[in-house]
Formats: sequence, structure tokens, C-alpha cells
Amino acid sequence: MKELSIEAKVNNLNKVLGFVTGILEEAGCSMKLQMQIEVAVEEIFVNIAHYAYTPNVGGATILAEVAGDPQTLTVVFKDQGIPFNPLLKEDPDVEAKAADRSIGGLGIYMVKKSMDDMRYERTDGYNILTLVKKI
Repeated sequence: MKELSIEAKVNNLNKVLGFVTGILEEAGCSMKLQMQIEVAVEEIFVNIAHYAYTPNVGGATILAEVAGDPQTLTVVFKDQGIPFNPLLKEDPDVEAKAADRSIGGLGIYMVKKSMDDMRYERTDGYNILTLVKKI
């Protein structure tokens, strides 16, 4: 797996996206799937940047690879922020009118729906979130 360790700051988002996009381009991933994956990566990294260490700043490590047959992208996000399992977040009622919905939660829901698999674990003080997508 390739690895990027970076400060979990929103202004580092382009570096994170460039890292993942480079791996996808090397694998010959379609533009449509690249865009879908980039939205998921952006959502997760921005959540780490905004909430994991508030009010401080900490680090994040992103590991990514394309392997297997069929080709599958695996992206792992690791941070030592406050424990947070996004899989426990209740899905928003997407059938409700926008005015009736509570703020937040739609991004994680979109990631859950767009990836083939999403796993979370808390190990040795790390949040470890794994996204998997067949490309």
C-alpha cells in the first residue's frame, strides 16, 4: 500500500485527493468512478480535519492501493483523534423534506452508499476507517 501522512487540515485536501487520484489513474480507473471515489475521500478527510482533534490539529495517514481481480481500491484513513465510528451514525431520512431534516450526516450516508464496503475499528488509540470499491 502507498502511504501519505499529513496534518489533518482542510487546506491539505488537495494533497489527499491527488494522492488517491494518482493511484486510480495508474490503475486505469474510469473518470466516473474516480469522481465518485474522490467525493467519498473528501468527505472522510474533511470530517477528520474538522472533528477528530477539535480544537487542536493532529495527523492523518491515508493508505491506498488497487489490487486483485477484479481490481479493487482500498483506502484506509487512520487518525488518533477522538473515537468516532461513522458506521454507527444513523442514516438520514432522505425521503423527508429538506426543511424537516436535521443538519449533518448526509456526507457519511453518501460514502456508505457509494462504496462497496466500509469498515471501522479503534485499535491502539487509532480510528481506522477502510473504504473498498471495485473499479
